[in-house]
Amino acid sequence: MTDAPLSETRASSRSQSFLGQLWGQFRRHPGGVIGCIVFVAILLAVYVLPILHPVDPNKINILDRNKGPSFAHPFGTDNLGHDLFAQVMAGGQVSLAVGITAMLISLVLGTAVGVISGYYRRLDGVLMRITDLFLALPILPLLLVITMLFRDTLRSAFGPNTGIFLLIVTVIGITSWMHTARIVRSDVLSVKAQEFILAAKSSGMREYRIILRHILPNVLSSVMVSATLGIASAIITESALSFLGLGFPSDFPTWGRLLYDGVNFLQITPARAIWPGLMISLTVLSVNYIGDGLRDALDPRSLKR
Repeated sequence: MTDAPLSETRASSRSQSFLGQLWGQFRRHPGGVIGCIVFVAILLAVYVLPILHPVDPNKINILDRNKGPSFAHPFGTDNLGHDLFAQVMAGGQVSLAVGITAMLISLVLGTAVGVISGYYRRLDGVLMRITDLFLALPILPLLLVITMLFRDTLRSAFGPNTGIFLLIVTVIGITSWMHTARIVRSDVLSVKAQEFILAAKSSGMREYRIILRHILPNVLSSVMVSATLGIASAIITESALSFLGLGFPSDFPTWGRLLYDGVNFLQITPARAIWPGLMISLTVLSVNYIGDGLRDALDPRSLKR
């Protein structure tokens, strides 16, 4: 009767010990810590500050157009009187949602392909050739073509905003899983050769349980690093599509869309391009530094498990 609680207590202590070691290694990486602080600050800004500054980002006020920063409009206004602060915060919510959702799609696809390819040798050649095919495709032109072909259909089916959101996150997700698949495959090949995997096979454990209980936990570090880098890549890709005019509509601001709309007004109101560009840069840099910190913290040479 006491064996089960005792085993649960030991598992909990091992988990806490692992998390403690992980945090101890991560906080030794100054870039990772600073990146984490900046990213959390950006999250709080885009989700909390709109509550403190309750201005409709799409509200038009011609009398206040092209104004500089003020107490009422911290980032100024554009040529239609839109509050730039409200638009940048609202655009951050959309851009971050696109980045995280697209990252999850690419992470699931890449991890599944990498694990299957690394574990089942008979499927390795086919899956890796498919991965090479996707890597050889010119991603940005492909994104432009797919967006132009399907955006009107999805707009009519789900609405102008939801349809474009679904299209962009799906397209980015299914065109950015290849690097994750290659990294996970190489880790699976290394883990599969370990003695505890051979012991699990010899004991008669089913293959799906070996993958879930032994393979996936040992490639989790690579998956976590790929996740952080995937967010940055997805935000940049969405910004590029919006900057080219193929992203969200003008009444549904994202950081890329705000950059696109502000290009023609750089000499009049340069803040229209400076603020969204600064937010994109800070977000991408902070996420990349978090990825670097996690990679170093999860390195077996520095983290003794």
